[in-house]
Amino acid sequence: MPALAALLPTLVAVAILAALTVGVLWGARTPSYLSPALAILRGAAQLAAISLVLGGIITNPLWVGAALLVMFSVASVTATRRLTWSLRRFALVAVTMAAGILVTLAVVFGTGAIEFAPRYVLAVGGIVIGNSMTIATLAGRRFFEAVAEQWDQVEGWLALGATPRQATLIQARQAVHSALIPSTDQTKTTGLVTLPGAFVGAIFGGASPLEAGRFQVVVLASIMAAGSVTAVALIRSLRNVKVRPQPL
Repeated sequence: MPALAALLPTLVAVAILAALTVGVLWGARTPSYLSPALAILRGAAQLAAISLVLGGIITNPLWVGAALLVMFSVASVTATRRLTWSLRRFALVAVTMAAGILVTLAVVFGTGAIEFAPRYVLAVGGIVIGNSMTIATLAGRRFFEAVAEQWDQVEGWLALGATPRQATLIQARQAVHSALIPSTDQTKTTGLVTLPGAFVGAIFGGASPLEAGRFQVVVLASIMAAGSVTAVALIRSLRNVKVRPQPL
C-alpha cells in the first residue's frame, strides 16, 4: 500500500496529461486522436516491465545483448510499418539501421570514450537504437512523400533516360536533411533549451556535472552519427522508384 500511495501522484499526472492530449486532438478533429494516449499507456506498461527486468540483467553481458537485440528488432519492425510493411523493406530497414548503430557503438567503446561495461552498452545502445528508428522513419516517409509530390519532375527525368536513382537524387537528399533536423536542433540547443535525459540521469546517479556533460556529448554525437549513416544508407536502398509511391 505505501508503494501504491507513492505512485498515486504519478498515475494522476499521467492520466491528466493523457486526457489533455486526447481532448486537444479530438477537439481539432485530428485523425487517430487516441493514438498518442494509447502510446502513453503502452509506454508506461513497458517501462514498468523493463524496470523489473533490468535489475536482474544490467550486469550480465549475455542478457544485455539479448535486451539490445529485442530493442533493435522492435525498432526495425516499427520503422518498417511506418513505411508500408514488406519483408524486403524490413530487411532494408534492419540492415541500414544496424550499419549506423554498430559503427557508432564501435567508435564509442573502441576509443574508450565510454567504459565498455554492460550497463553502459545497454544505456547508450538503447538511446542510439531509439533515435535511429525515428530517423529511419522520418527519412523514409519524407522520401516517398517528396517523390509523390514531385512525381512530374521524377517522371520527366525518367523520360529523358535517367535511372530511377538519378531521377530521385534531389528528393533523396531532401529526405536525409529533413530526417536529421530534429536531432540537429536538439543537439544545437542542448543546455540552452533542453537538459537531455542522459545528462540528468547521470547527475541523479551521482556523477559530477562535468562527467555527466561528457557522457551526454558522446551520446549526442552518437545519435547524429548513427542517424546519418542510417538515413543515407536507407534512402540509397529505397531510391529505385519506378512508379509513383502510394500515400503512406
